[in-house]
Amino acid sequence: MNDEDVGRGEQEVGGEQEERRVDQEVGGEQEERRVDQEVDETRAEGKDASPPTDTPPPASHISPPTSDVDGQVRRLSRRGFFVAGVSAIAAYGGWRWLTNASRMGDVPWPLRRTLETNEKLSEAYFRERRLSPTFPASMITNARINGGIGLNANYDMSAWQLNIDGHTLNLADIQAFPKREMITEFRCIEGWSYIAKWSGARLADVMAKFPPPPDTRYVAMETPGRAYYVGLDMQSAMHPQTLLAYELNEQPLTWQHGAPLRLTIPVKYGIKNIKRVGTIRYTNVRPADFWAERGYDWYAGH
Repeated sequence: MNDEDVGRGEQEVGGEQEERRVDQEVGGEQEERRVDQEVDETRAEGKDASPPTDTPPPASHISPPTSDVDGQVRRLSRRGFFVAGVSAIAAYGGWRWLTNASRMGDVPWPLRRTLETNEKLSEAYFRERRLSPTFPASMITNARINGGIGLNANYDMSAWQLNIDGHTLNLADIQAFPKREMITEFRCIEGWSYIAKWSGARLADVMAKFPPPPDTRYVAMETPGRAYYVGLDMQSAMHPQTLLAYELNEQPLTWQHGAPLRLTIPVKYGIKNIKRVGTIRYTNVRPADFWAERGYDWYAGH
């Protein structure tokens, strides 16, 4: 074989390789056009044109098998039922313990201890010089009627008498003391209140004429028949705003408001403002109190 034949062979081989390269490029372009056409058709149909992928969806989008869900629900249900049951048993046990606890007065002792703590705070906080706020006459409101224990609409007012530690007085005797007037807020322990003008004699003035024995600690008051009764510590009884009132808003008391004579003590809640006082007595033993026996603070100050 001469050099010319070799040269022709190399040219033929090179030509074949070039033809294959061109065919590959043409084929690649055709494949790209085919893929582009399929993508366009897919978009036209409203489908996702993203190329397929082998990447799995996020775990949050994978729904657990139904059997696993049912198992979780059953476990949570059993747990919730158990917790609810334990809570109910604990609540019932606490209620039984509280209701079966020994009682002081009419209140289970755990609650009574709390009230006694409040009473000690009230006693420590009270000062004879601390006055309840007073108001102008323009702020007087209608006096609300509330509480009728110890009152009777048919009571004979002319037969009323006040017994104060063995001394008997009538309304004229009380009216003979210096008349004191004040416009203060009457506050009920239930949350409501009204502003009223009260007129009467200071309890301290009456007690000065009929003094208690030295070192007496308490004053007890009762309605005729003792249907309602309250107790006061001596500081509260001697407070300058504690009145034996016979007028409300410049009018004689009505029977609903405690005629003919009632206690008004604005530094205490209404439960201490006894209506139709019939008896006043002195004692060194803390006296019985109608609402304290039913769970309220004995001092009932605010």
